[in-house]
Amino acid sequence: MSNNRREFLKNLSTLSIASGTSMLFPKSVLGFDKAPLFQISLAQWSLQASLFKGILTNLDFPAKAKREFDIDIVEYVSIFFKKQETNKNYLSELKMRTDDLGVRNHLIMVDGEGDLGDLSEEKRNAAVVNHYKWVDAAKYLGCDKIRVNASGNGPINEVQDAVVKGLSSLTKYAKAQGISIIVENHGGYSSNGAWIANVMKRVDDNYCGTLPDFGNFKISDTETYDLYKGVAEMLPYAKGISAKTFNFDSGGYEPNIDYVRLFKMIKKSGFRGIVGIEWEGNSKSEHDGILATKLLLEKVKQSLS
Repeated sequence: MSNNRREFLKNLSTLSIASGTSMLFPKSVLGFDKAPLFQISLAQWSLQASLFKGILTNLDFPAKAKREFDIDIVEYVSIFFKKQETNKNYLSELKMRTDDLGVRNHLIMVDGEGDLGDLSEEKRNAAVVNHYKWVDAAKYLGCDKIRVNASGNGPINEVQDAVVKGLSSLTKYAKAQGISIIVENHGGYSSNGAWIANVMKRVDDNYCGTLPDFGNFKISDTETYDLYKGVAEMLPYAKGISAKTFNFDSGGYEPNIDYVRLFKMIKKSGFRGIVGIEWEGNSKSEHDGILATKLLLEKVKQSLS
């Protein structure tokens, strides 16, 4: 399958229409059956309460993921590094712990480093440079991507222009180190699926993609984007999935998020990658919420296999 999944799908769609058939080749030829539908990782934000209270530290997070939840892929959040992201001794300790545990460092979610879509060129460039240290830290830890925010204030089209410039500049730096830059729907314009898809089209670099989050389509206090439409629009550029949960019904499903529908879409898109558990509810403890989300993902995965 082509590295550029969206171009592959586009070409396949064109061929299918021309031939009058929905599929020209068996799955084995296309390569869809050569990788699992997804692997499960644990997003550190699922344990935010314990981390903020100091019950858990960033250094101890990988061991908790492995030993308590039997998850060996982890996603970090920048704030929990507590300004140690450039401290090589600290990073070496974290890397040694994950290596000893057999845990894979997948990505770092970066916040608070300035707006990559700032209309001020000076401030935007400063934000880009602020993210360099996270690219460096990700490279050192063995991650292959960092998550950033496509944020900015101003008219929608002007902010998009600025975001494209900021992301393009940051992607150029990250690409040289083999690190991808991925954008999550994280409020504001970025929670508009069509808007963020257009940003990706304009950046037009395989090292820049999306991280569809099932729970972050709130554009403002008065406007929420359609979850399923937004995920569909972001999927052609997806380099990860954030499986957010808030509640569970008696059957173990998220009552307000149709996981089966979403993962049918994900499977159809050709995505084969990592899905991160991001428990954000208060109806269960962190431990129970994470386990319930893992069970839900495993159940959905099995049903689609």
